[in-house]
Amino acid sequence: MPEGPELHLASRFVNLACRGLVFCGAVEKSPVSRNPEVPFESSAYCISATARGKELRLTLSPLPGAQPAREPLALVFRFGMTGSFQLAPAEALPPHAHLRFYTASHAPRLALCFVDIRRFGRWDLGGEWQPDRGPCVLLEYEQFRENVLRNLADKAFNRPICEALLDQRFFNGIGNYLRAEILFRLRIPPFEKARTVLEDLLHHRLSPELTLSQKIRAKLQNPDLLELCHLVPKEVVQLVSSPSTSAGWVPASHRRQRLWARSWGGRLRCLPSLAAVLQCAGDELLAGPEWPHHLVSGGSWTPGPKRGQIQKKEIPGNPPRTPGRNGGTVIIPFHGQLLAPDAEVGGY
Repeated sequence: MPEGPELHLASRFVNLACRGLVFCGAVEKSPVSRNPEVPFESSAYCISATARGKELRLTLSPLPGAQPAREPLALVFRFGMTGSFQLAPAEALPPHAHLRFYTASHAPRLALCFVDIRRFGRWDLGGEWQPDRGPCVLLEYEQFRENVLRNLADKAFNRPICEALLDQRFFNGIGNYLRAEILFRLRIPPFEKARTVLEDLLHHRLSPELTLSQKIRAKLQNPDLLELCHLVPKEVVQLVSSPSTSAGWVPASHRRQRLWARSWGGRLRCLPSLAAVLQCAGDELLAGPEWPHHLVSGGSWTPGPKRGQIQKKEIPGNPPRTPGRNGGTVIIPFHGQLLAPDAEVGGY
């Protein structure tokens, strides 16, 4: 599922792709989509986008003199499992383009499309962010941190930290692959009670004798969990190069495989004991070349300089692990089957 960095990158793509383009006519929805019709039509309008956590706001703004005269219209998108935006020729629309905005140019005429293969994505009229989502971990770090520490008494923090990190009321933009990287970097056991982990941050204060530059250096060298909730998504955005407006948007599963294998050098790992959570949820993980050969539900994990160790035990019906074609990412699901390295995955 697209997470905070993917939504942020999608908004950058829309702004880059639509810069200088003039759109016209009515917004077209595919007949198979169950999302609402978009009652907007104008002889000339422009499109811009902003992202917040796991939501993206698309604003349709009529140009001066456009007919009929009307106010701008905003839509808020949630991408579901496979949502993305693509800019394509109007005569060659991509499959599963469920919402289409057409340009006024005839040489050639283009269409900005919301593409969603699995049709879990949603859009709402009005442009309001969902009220039950907290501040964005990427763009509203100070508000995000304050929101978490102020609400530690909430029952959401009675759960294990690996579950609490997915609560969008407090960690808006964090998903499976981000929580896995954050917990691995800090060597935090994923089933540790969330409140126990986070309460320590209330009492952590840097020495007042440190200079400002020393305080900044200390935070960058030893970030806490909430700081990593901001820094890791930011790292993803910085690692992904700007997409080409002609090529559209790369599917999230393919993009993450390249990102993890090349840019992070295979460092991205889920803690072994997270297998228990994901096995119950029927979810899948992308793993690097050092992923353990055997994943056992409820395996033990010991913090230390090396990766956690789990009990090596054969899983019935699980075939032996095979490396990727170029030593890259291998997809290991927790369903007793091993997928091909280049198989398409619904993702997080």
